[in-house]
Amino acid sequence: MDHPRALAALIMFLLFSVGDFTAVPQLRRKSQVTGGLCAHLIQSAGFPCTEHQTKTKDGFLLGLQRVSSRSTIVRGEMGLPVLLIHGLFMAGDAWFMNSASQSLGFILADQGFDVWVGNVRGTHWSHGHVSLSVKNKEFWDWSWQELALYDLAEMIRYVNKITKAKIFVVGHSQGTIMSLAAFTKPDIVDMVKAAALLCPISYLDHITSDFVLGLVKIRLDEVILALGIHQLNFKSNMGTQIMDMMCDGHIHCDIWLSAITGKNCCFNDSRIDFYLEYEPHPSSSKNLHHLFQMIRKGSFAMYDYGMWKNLMRYNRPKPPVFDISQIPTSLPLWMGYGGNDALADAIDVQHTLKGLKSKPDLLYIEEYGHIDFLLSTRAKTDVYDDMIRFFNSVQKVSSFK
Repeated sequence: MDHPRALAALIMFLLFSVGDFTAVPQLRRKSQVTGGLCAHLIQSAGFPCTEHQTKTKDGFLLGLQRVSSRSTIVRGEMGLPVLLIHGLFMAGDAWFMNSASQSLGFILADQGFDVWVGNVRGTHWSHGHVSLSVKNKEFWDWSWQELALYDLAEMIRYVNKITKAKIFVVGHSQGTIMSLAAFTKPDIVDMVKAAALLCPISYLDHITSDFVLGLVKIRLDEVILALGIHQLNFKSNMGTQIMDMMCDGHIHCDIWLSAITGKNCCFNDSRIDFYLEYEPHPSSSKNLHHLFQMIRKGSFAMYDYGMWKNLMRYNRPKPPVFDISQIPTSLPLWMGYGGNDALADAIDVQHTLKGLKSKPDLLYIEEYGHIDFLLSTRAKTDVYDDMIRFFNSVQKVSSFK
């Protein structure tokens, strides 16, 4: 980037400012409205939805939603459970941002799947911690490592316990990082029937996003931690106002999004105002630092605390890797990735594929960017129909065993 320090200053304002403005922000998320995700987005579209809560081993209270078809006939023959795991700075609402005929959460429900929507710690639709406040720095002392081994593990366990069935897992972006890490653990993967990974990531050293690479270059993640900033929140008062200015017109917002994620061919920019009522959700500074470690080191490993702390935590000077060759070949995998994705680059996807012992079903779409797999107006025919075909084929094969 030409002016990385100026960019860093802007990001700092976006993420961490706590100043107030007298103007009413246009794009503020609907967090002031009472009720859960079911009431906000799902039931209003005509889909039955119930709220659930479960607790992780380290005390976080995670929100899940269970969604079923609008058709009473389809509901009477409900299929296997599917758990949807969102990406970075998102939450379960990401699967319901478009119409019922375009959003994966709605499509799966109407296809007869028992849809479960996951929300990781710190997001709006989860419910805090048994003892920690969001104002405590300890509340934000986690990265995607804990999201994989605690949050995803607990959500899978909870859905498995309620449904008495192995589950399908669908992840997007960070949700695929969590999934691939979790699937290396036998006690977790044994509860999973198959997985579909949108923009799969286990390596990040070939990302092409100039925006993100600029932040990595100036070591913004390390600056944030050194300043004692633990929560990343685009929804602070000042951050919301700056987002309004940046997105003053849909073209400006689309340019920013493309700079971060790659050019998205089929993203409906007329709905940006609606998307920004819900997104982005908070995450932790430690999580960003872990992701940037992946970019710098080219590894898929646990959080690097430095040699001495690694010795205390891991009994070794370097953090242990998540060895994806340990993911059992008996787990069917489907992966969808795009040629314009600046975050889940095709080279890194190939690195992931080489590390697996199994041969996943693959869907490659040259013109798709990172967000297209979630919000493309064409995603049902381009992506989701093939994913559902994969799930149905897995179910058909298992029914003959």
